[in-house]
Amino acid sequence: MKKCFLAFGLWAGSLGYAQTVSYEIFAAVGQAPGNIAFTRQGELVYSHHPFFSPSSRVVRYQAQTHTTVPFPNEEWNTPRDTDDHYLSNVLGIRNDKNGIVWMLDMGQRNPVTPKIVGWNTVRNKLERIYYLPQTSVVATSQPNDMVVDTRHGAFIIADEGIGNGGDGSGAALIVVDMKTGKTRRLLQGTKTVLPEDVPTIINGKPLSVNGKNLLVGCDGITADENFEWLYYAPLNGTKLYRIKIKDLLDESQAENGWAEKIETYSEKPNNGGLSIDKKGNIYLTAMESNSIAVILAKDRTVHHIFKDRKLLWPDGVSYNVKDGYMYVSAAQVHLGAAFNQGKNRAEAPYYIFRFKPLAEGVPYR
Repeated sequence: MKKCFLAFGLWAGSLGYAQTVSYEIFAAVGQAPGNIAFTRQGELVYSHHPFFSPSSRVVRYQAQTHTTVPFPNEEWNTPRDTDDHYLSNVLGIRNDKNGIVWMLDMGQRNPVTPKIVGWNTVRNKLERIYYLPQTSVVATSQPNDMVVDTRHGAFIIADEGIGNGGDGSGAALIVVDMKTGKTRRLLQGTKTVLPEDVPTIINGKPLSVNGKNLLVGCDGITADENFEWLYYAPLNGTKLYRIKIKDLLDESQAENGWAEKIETYSEKPNNGGLSIDKKGNIYLTAMESNSIAVILAKDRTVHHIFKDRKLLWPDGVSYNVKDGYMYVSAAQVHLGAAFNQGKNRAEAPYYIFRFKPLAEGVPYR
């Protein structure tokens, strides 16, 4: 593993104290990694980024042999016509305190209903499937990432609003009741989930499709240790927002009353994944600068904590309680054919990094 050390602080200034963040390349893999979760034993499980239409939707990384195997097995990664007990198109993936890995299947590659599939890694068996019916998804839905809230018994999903050629204007949050399976679509059309006209620019080039800038709605999402606050943001946008989860789940809440409940938490760059530590510092993947940034809890200021030329399109970021590292994938999405006149410029190896956060991370987000 390549170990690296970088001074912690602003690149255009200093925080005024010496602290270092260590990071390293944990794995070099053959296909683009998406989001990251862990088994009860601390094994790395990750989605293959659906942008590249991988054969295996989700895999488990075998550290001793530096290889991957389909997760939870080959059958769940094999589409068929007889039933929908397979994974069609997965990016969002999270593990909970009970050893269950929850996979968010967007269902876009096959004619199946989007769903959340939970695999119990302790008993090695299917835990449960939650379906996302037409009442909670729309034609342009792209359920990207989620929070698994075991305190309130709910999944909270970020829908980017860019499915089937969508422009982000249909972005929203989707809430799923763990007990009943009931789903609700919330905040659609509100500014906190919609992309701003702030294009993603990498190496001086705006990310565009057919000459039109790609603007992505609600993407990054996480919650604090006690599931009090939900933090979320559009990928293209300058603000991070938060809302108390109990308010979000309150079914008596009037649609026109959200503005009173939502707080603009901080500034931010365009970003993908979010994670958080037990002191409330929020980590985000800043794809435009090949870096990881942090929003400090003490003053809500934004600082880049490490950068690497191989950290191409950092996407998912998750904490592994077994070793104390946060893991982050580098998916090379901007090098895909859709953004390069039909030529796929992404190439193996793809990298998974890990770094020591400023404080102990929150493992089940």
